Amino acid sequence: MAKAQDFSTVMKDIMGSFPVDTKAMEDAFSSQAALSEKLSGVALDAAEKSAEISSKWTKETLSKMTEMSKAKAEPADYAKAMTDFASANAEVAAENMAAFAEIAKKVQMDTVELMMSAGKDMQEDAAKAVKKATDDVTSAAKKASAAK
Repeated sequence: MAKAQDFSTVMKDIMGSFPVDTKAMEDAFSSQAALSEKLSGVALDAAEKSAEISSKWTKETLSKMTEMSKAKAEPADYAKAMTDFASANAEVAAENMAAFAEIAKKVQMDTVELMMSAGKDMQEDAAKAVKKATDDVTSAAKKASAAK
C-alpha cells in the first residue's frame, strides 16, 4: 500500500521561503483604524448638528401651533391664523433645509478630503511595501543561488 505524502511540511517549507512583513499589515490596520475614526467623527458631528436643527425646528413649530390653536373671536381669524402659521412654517422650513444642505455639503467635503489623504497615504505605503518585498525577494534569490 502506498503511503500518502505529508503535504503540510511541504507547504510549511514553501511558506517559510516567502518573507512576510507583519509590520506592513500592522501599519495597514492602524491606517484603516485611523481613517475609520476620522470618518466616524465626521458622521457623528453631522448627526449632532442635524439633531440640533431638528430640535430647534420642532420647538419653533410647536410655539407657532400654540399661537394658532388659541380661541379666536371671529371665524375669519381662524383662517388668518392658519395662513400665518403656514407662511411662517414655509419660511422656517426653507431656512432649515438650507442648514441641512450646509451640513451635507460639509460632510461631503470632509469625506472627500479624508479619502484623498488616505489614498495618498496608501499609495505611499504600497510603494514602500513593494520596494521592501522586492528587496527581500532579491535577497532571498541571491541566497538561494549562492547556496547551490
